[in-house]
Amino acid sequence: MSMFLGTHQNRFDAKGRVSIPAPFRSALRTQAQPGEALVILRPSHLHPCIEAWTSAAFASLAQPLDEYDPFSEDHDDLAASLYADAYPLDSDKEGRIILPDILRTHASLTDEVSFMGLGRVFQIWNPEAAAERRLQARARAKELTGSRRPANGVAA
Repeated sequence: MSMFLGTHQNRFDAKGRVSIPAPFRSALRTQAQPGEALVILRPSHLHPCIEAWTSAAFASLAQPLDEYDPFSEDHDDLAASLYADAYPLDSDKEGRIILPDILRTHASLTDEVSFMGLGRVFQIWNPEAAAERRLQARARAKELTGSRRPANGVAA
């Protein structure tokens, strides 16, 4: 499986389009099935950024909905949070997309954007917020890995 790796920065053009970084486009095209959107974008529940999912990864994200009564309020709330603000998009020949205004506003995007790879998905950030997020993530990862002990009880 192709992964989304690294952080890439691009600018919006005069028509409001932004180019998906070439390595991310390649990974998206590798994973796309005929008749599916190249990418599905949605606002993050955790951060002021846009999440970008392949169709297959997005389908797996929605699988827990099957555990709820389809006529329940819980199902309705979860479905609305997943689907109501999800936008399937295809790029033009140059790999450019137009981000819906609601997503641009959610992520406070103006002239430049940062694309952050997270393995099976990527995120689209305001560059300053992306830099701060990476610092926070590294600090948290250090805490998480520093508190883990190997099975034999000896710290590495």
